[in-house]
Amino acid sequence: MPKLYFNNSRYADLPLHNGKVPYWLADRMAKLGGAIIEAIIMEYGRAEVLSRLSDPLWFQSLGCVMGMDWHSSGITTSVMGALKKALNPKFNELGIYICGGKGKYSRQTPAELIALADKTGLDGQQLVRTSRLTAKVDTSAVQDGFQIYLHTFIVSKEGEWNVIQQGMNTETGMARRYHWQSTILKSFVKEPHAYIYGQNRGSILNLTDKSADDAKAGIMKLAQEKPELILPEIRKIVMPSHHDVRTENVDLKRLGSVLALANETNTKDFESLLLLEGAGPRTIQSLALVSEVIYGTPSRFTDPARFSFAHGGKDAHPFPVPTKTYDLTIEILRESINKAKLGNSDKLMAVKNLTLISQMMEKDFIPNENFNKLLERERNESHKYGGRSIYGKAAPPKNNGQLNLFD
Repeated sequence: MPKLYFNNSRYADLPLHNGKVPYWLADRMAKLGGAIIEAIIMEYGRAEVLSRLSDPLWFQSLGCVMGMDWHSSGITTSVMGALKKALNPKFNELGIYICGGKGKYSRQTPAELIALADKTGLDGQQLVRTSRLTAKVDTSAVQDGFQIYLHTFIVSKEGEWNVIQQGMNTETGMARRYHWQSTILKSFVKEPHAYIYGQNRGSILNLTDKSADDAKAGIMKLAQEKPELILPEIRKIVMPSHHDVRTENVDLKRLGSVLALANETNTKDFESLLLLEGAGPRTIQSLALVSEVIYGTPSRFTDPARFSFAHGGKDAHPFPVPTKTYDLTIEILRESINKAKLGNSDKLMAVKNLTLISQMMEKDFIPNENFNKLLERERNESHKYGGRSIYGKAAPPKNNGQLNLFD
């Protein structure tokens, strides 16, 4: 396997998917995504949001909990579009702004950055230069067979920034997402200190290698600008090509503890759950996974597919999107945030405690072999929760038998 150096790029390889996000999901994604980011800012600050967005595993988990296809290339476009819609109008309050997007919208990034700089006093020319450099590096400095078609630039009030962009390889049917973060950039002279092994085909042109001086002189004008581009830590995620969610894609111990929290009657004794009025077992399941996206530590996101058990996926994998549950999750989280702003943080703390409780239960939880029964139950009961996918609304199953998930 060829050695492939990436200058300051964390990346994710994802199967290419076609189709648009349906309107009924796009609006919900913006509301839930915006609330999640706002909760993270309240708890940890803006810098933490940028740090998380630079992590491909957390980003994938966010897309899953928002109801997108758990492993597809469309997660990048839809998540960034949803966050842009939710966060930009609230920049004065939240202090995070998103520029760019897919195709023609990516080319609007410089103008959007200059307009933002005029309002805030940030160095617009420097931000534009940074935007262009990141695009050049991922398309020219390392030519790995992926053509960039999406470029988004996230900037905070403090001037810290992230870049998330995605390239397409039509021969392999894969997309590759690249993550950049301003606060962890370091200078380099000729060669990065870190490298990854990429699953690539054919020859790879690596203009960051110390032996690439002749190629740099003939091909790369970027070398004259001497950008600071090295990342001390590189993470990658390569998603499988199969569309269905399988047991090997999920940490069953982690998922099982969430299901136990939602379904076991003795959990109703927890004071935290009593504060979440109107939240039945199915909503608690979703809220617990949303809670972990907000409050979980980086080590908790090694199995992003698990978070698709919050709100399913638009292609009905692992099951149709339960729109009624989705709306109640948004309502509870939004109300919790609003109350916390007024000084009453009890309800938001209750949401946070769902993560703590499920992790406590996880220590002693022993997974059974009923994963397929879980999927069957979610699909059979999908119509009860307003299940929808790109194929239409979920209908009641022909066989209404009850499934026992916890032997």
